[in-house]
Amino acid sequence: MPDAPQHADADALTATETGTRSPSHDTGAGLDAVLRGGPFHVALRAAIAARGLPLQRVQHHLSRHGVKVGVTSLSYWQQGARRPQRPESLRAVRALEEILELPDESLIRLLTETDEKAAPGQPSGRTYRSFLEASDVLDKLLVELECPLDDGLHTLGHHERVRVGACRELLERESQHIVRAHRDGVDRFVAVHHGDPGCAPERMTVHALENCRTGRVRRHHDTGVLVAEFLFDTRLRAGETFLFGYGVEDGTAGVSREYVRGFGAPGGQYALQVRFDEKAVPVRCHRFTRHSAAAPRGGREELALSRLHRSVHLVEARVRSGMVGIGWDWE
Repeated sequence: MPDAPQHADADALTATETGTRSPSHDTGAGLDAVLRGGPFHVALRAAIAARGLPLQRVQHHLSRHGVKVGVTSLSYWQQGARRPQRPESLRAVRALEEILELPDESLIRLLTETDEKAAPGQPSGRTYRSFLEASDVLDKLLVELECPLDDGLHTLGHHERVRVGACRELLERESQHIVRAHRDGVDRFVAVHHGDPGCAPERMTVHALENCRTGRVRRHHDTGVLVAEFLFDTRLRAGETFLFGYGVEDGTAGVSREYVRGFGAPGGQYALQVRFDEKAVPVRCHRFTRHSAAAPRGGREELALSRLHRSVHLVEARVRSGMVGIGWDWE
């Protein structure tokens, strides 16, 4: 589709869309109330309706802010079928506050205030606020490493081993990847480690274990995010496969209760094994999934814990975008 012709007001909203009233009058009491109390999707739908914008126009204005979001995604957001999670989506939410003439942080705040509540008697795990803060930080760290959204790799297989120590802390993890390049010139992989609450990324260490070497490493103390670059010894051509492995030594936080792996896109097989120290063996373990950081947990399934080997595992034949993890109860 060709670009639209240039106008004198091409970089601004039209007069019909902006109106001449202040935002507090334009939104109305109903919108003001839902912006205070949420939920997010209701507030977003009300704000778009108050401005009289079809979703195609909302998408158009987002593109002028340098943010690409599909009309389908916008529709899902305002229906509550999905929630913004990825860095690009969160940038879109902040841009929407400006486009829809809403108070700063009004939509973002509604996202952070909808942390899931755990079932009675169970730990809550990570909150949506923690994921949101980490996502913002991760976006900045990836920019520092000049890492594109598409790294050029498709995961065929991913085997992850996690070890929990005698003090019930997350000691370390090792990852082995089998990937296929879908474009020429790919020569690195950027790994992300999000430690448990209270961890100290500056005390973590990373190791290249197989067919790669460690490149740049970035850390953020407040969110517990560590990003490490692993360099291949060759530039892959489209269609070529590659196998490599790396590890992260942690052990800097308190009691660990779960391990979660996020997937931004569908992929191949994923296997996760958690091994516990003989002095710290949980009473039960379970598998769980989340469609996104904002979605409730689902897919809960009790997992058999090997008392002999003090380990538990799960295998996903083909992963979908979202999260999968293993949780455990100490008592």
